[in-house]
Amino acid sequence: MVCDSPADSPLRILHISSAQAFGGGERHLVDLVKGLATRGHDVQVAVRPQSPLIGELGNLPRQNVIELPLRNALDARSADQLARLVKSRQLEIVHAHMARDYPLAAYATRRNSGAQLIVTRHVLFPLNRLHRVTLSRVGRVIAVSEAVKRRLVAETLVALEKITVVHNGIDVAGFAAATNQFDRKQFCRDWSLPEESRLVGSVGALTPLKGHEDFVQAMSRIAADVPTAHFVVAGIDSSSSQENRLSIERLIQKLGLQTRFTLMGRMDDVKPLFCALEVFVSASHSESFGLAIAEAMAAGAAVVATETEGAQEIVRHGQTGLLVPIGDVRAMAQSVSAVLGNPERKEQLTNSARDDVRARFSLDRMVEETEKIYQECLA
Repeated sequence: MVCDSPADSPLRILHISSAQAFGGGERHLVDLVKGLATRGHDVQVAVRPQSPLIGELGNLPRQNVIELPLRNALDARSADQLARLVKSRQLEIVHAHMARDYPLAAYATRRNSGAQLIVTRHVLFPLNRLHRVTLSRVGRVIAVSEAVKRRLVAETLVALEKITVVHNGIDVAGFAAATNQFDRKQFCRDWSLPEESRLVGSVGALTPLKGHEDFVQAMSRIAADVPTAHFVVAGIDSSSSQENRLSIERLIQKLGLQTRFTLMGRMDDVKPLFCALEVFVSASHSESFGLAIAEAMAAGAAVVATETEGAQEIVRHGQTGLLVPIGDVRAMAQSVSAVLGNPERKEQLTNSARDDVRARFSLDRMVEETEKIYQECLA
């Protein structure tokens, strides 16, 4: 029987993530965990030692954050520890978020017949055929977008009726509060930016897939025409050699943008940056959803995004933002210039975007839909 409310029947839930860097998938997990805990559920999270998730889970009791090696999909020791944990704490839901964690979670639930396996698929990359066995007893596979669902269906590893789309959610109330409290002058001082600057920026890990070099090239076309424009990128390079950041820095220097470009690195709170931007650009070559796009829309930045599968689910072209072909530097520059040069058009886009995000991508909606899946699987 599906419970009427979380207060009547709180669930005992374990989330598993071996993530070593913090990105959109990890933000999703943290927000989901916090939302479920707020609704009265007993939520626990298994992570690697020194995981970036640990510092984000301060709302949980310390004993509910379990550190395990989670080395890879064949880590038998971690699988056994997870199985023991599920048994000793009588956990009902085991929810894994990364493909390499799926086998460990599957083993833990097979050893505990009362627990249901749930996995979330955050990316468009294909699963290994071995996952047909791993996911043979999965309760539900959650896809963060219709694009991810289409990929899962095409792979035929999981029955169609076990795949459910739950779009990522964002803290729309938090972004509204951040917008109201935002002090632009202080933000510019903190980051040594000219106060009169018109900020155009992007957010995402410094990897080729995010298209940051395309963004830099597009902005070089705008620099001469908009002398007050300043360009920013927030994100870190997780490679050991820092080769991605160095490549971007070399391109900035080559194009003569050193005084016009700021690489901001990791930001623990991106809300002020989104509030500061006039235009947010997503130059990604592939995007399963595009959490940063929705966050920028919620903060009131006009959005120009490449036509990735994920972006097309979020942005209504010409209504809530502008879409351009992937890798088309010229079209990207033209769209950004069009927004900067037309304040009325920008206001129209941003107002429509805020309303759309509030209606379709709220955090409460994401938590409620996930909670319902748990309850259905246990019914």
